[in-house]
Amino acid sequence: MTDLWLLPEPAAEAFVERMGGERLLTDEERARMARMLMPRRRRQFLAGRLLCRHALSARTGHPEDGWHFPVDAYGRPEPRPDWYGVRFNVSHTDGLVVCAVTDGAACGVDVEGPLSEESAAHVARFFSPAERAELDALGPAERPRRTGELWVLKEAYLKGLGIGGRRDFDGFAFTSRSAGRITVHDPEQPHGGGPGWWFELLRPATGHTLALAVEGGRADDVRLMDLTDPTSLSEPIAVSGF
Repeated sequence: MTDLWLLPEPAAEAFVERMGGERLLTDEERARMARMLMPRRRRQFLAGRLLCRHALSARTGHPEDGWHFPVDAYGRPEPRPDWYGVRFNVSHTDGLVVCAVTDGAACGVDVEGPLSEESAAHVARFFSPAERAELDALGPAERPRRTGELWVLKEAYLKGLGIGGRRDFDGFAFTSRSAGRITVHDPEQPHGGGPGWWFELLRPATGHTLALAVEGGRADDVRLMDLTDPTSLSEPIAVSGF
């Protein structure tokens, strides 16, 4: 089962306050946040670190102040203590913070706001030939939307693999939904990468595009946890089967 938590920016201030602000951060996290020049980026970072603590604790019952996140060789944070066997991934952009938590399956999540035609054209330059051909066949109104979908899918997949941006986007390709399923062709992964991963696209009410990648996951294994109203953190709105 994968829990996918959504924290819209208008609710983030109240959420951070209820979580105690910077109280739960480690010294390293406080130092990292202090190095961020833009106040909005600092707020997003803080909300993301508090959201992953809340999500992990909601899943395991471990105290929210008992988590820390050492990074691996690729810079990916992993939750400690590790005896619960859970994994997580977090993403934030202007307007929305998201966090995915699994029972141990590798996972990645990415969220982005709407793309302009100019931004979409720039991003598409880094896609595979097959993906660029798909985009070229679309009309101008559809192209930015589909470009955004491919972008977040690629980011979520690489984060799920644990290598972040250390691969070029044109080295693997996503196909349109086939029999209701999104698939990836990745020659660097066993069996082309596709059979072992489940992907889902979501468009929250905030207008963002969100992608979830879970190794071995299924659509009916995802619970959507909405913190639009964080007045009761213990009772988020849970929506299954999006």
